[in-house]
Amino acid sequence: MSAEKEKTGIRAIARLAGVSTATVSRALNRPQSVSEELRQRIQSIVEEAGYVPHGMARALSSNRTRTIGAIIPTIDNAMFARGIEALQKFLSSRGYMLILATNEYDIDVELEQARNLIGRGIDGLILRGDCHHQALRELLVARDMPSINVGVYNPNGTAASIGVDNEAAAHRAMMHLISLGHKKIGVVSALQRNNDRASARIRGFRRALAENGLDLPAEWHVEVRYTLDDARDAARQLLTGKTAPTAIACGNDVLAYGVMLEAERRGLQLPKDLSVVGFDDLDWSRHLRPALTTLHVPTDVTWRGAGEYLLARLDGHRVPNHYQIDYSLIIRESTSAP
Repeated sequence: MSAEKEKTGIRAIARLAGVSTATVSRALNRPQSVSEELRQRIQSIVEEAGYVPHGMARALSSNRTRTIGAIIPTIDNAMFARGIEALQKFLSSRGYMLILATNEYDIDVELEQARNLIGRGIDGLILRGDCHHQALRELLVARDMPSINVGVYNPNGTAASIGVDNEAAAHRAMMHLISLGHKKIGVVSALQRNNDRASARIRGFRRALAENGLDLPAEWHVEVRYTLDDARDAARQLLTGKTAPTAIACGNDVLAYGVMLEAERRGLQLPKDLSVVGFDDLDWSRHLRPALTTLHVPTDVTWRGAGEYLLARLDGHRVPNHYQIDYSLIIRESTSAP
């Protein structure tokens, strides 16, 4: 679409709406700057007229592409899906588009994906966690690219962050099992490589045990990929030893599902024979039988908050760099006294 056609389109929309072309531009580019009634009226006319703003012309005039990039480890994760959905909905309401990439927990791949996204003109970048290639950190500084790490709260870090204190939350989950009287407690966690959230949760588990004079034997801590099959293998390893734990703390809910499935297959009754606690509170957790005791993390609030931070930065507002999200222990049916 030529620049002249672009102007003609905006003028036609403005004439039909009875407003100035500047008002139409604000409604399309900064929806929050006009009333909801006016925004909907202009949007209705735009849709009826079949008008499509020219992205390149808009970018040249505003020095913005109105796109936000996000790099996540994998899409095979219900927690990420829920977070991305909330982020996408928020960005869309503000006239922004989301471009998504995955890195499979590989910081070299993440660096390359970030270069590609920045090369395509994104206005801001959302990253998962705080474990990144040094070259990526330097790239963001050199480009003056607004960015934020999601899923972690790191007030001492130089990069912006939003998330729960993973170590404190895991400590709370383990303390629940200890308070019930469990002394033989195993851990099934996600792989720690390039995953600072998994490492922080393991620190929280271990700290709670140490504070209560309890140990975590090496054979009672198994790290696995984020799959049901691997979680079942981990449970099999924990439950077939000379002595078996009476409770298992899991680094996320999917790992907890796998542990529960394997325990039931082996004829154990939950929670009579084995207590299990998860982390994340995915939708399935409350529907299982027994329902899963887990840490509730408001994923949608976290990811929307990341979007709000970036757009505030892009609008020139001075905003805090670090945001701590509250968590809560949801006690259900999968835990009881040993």
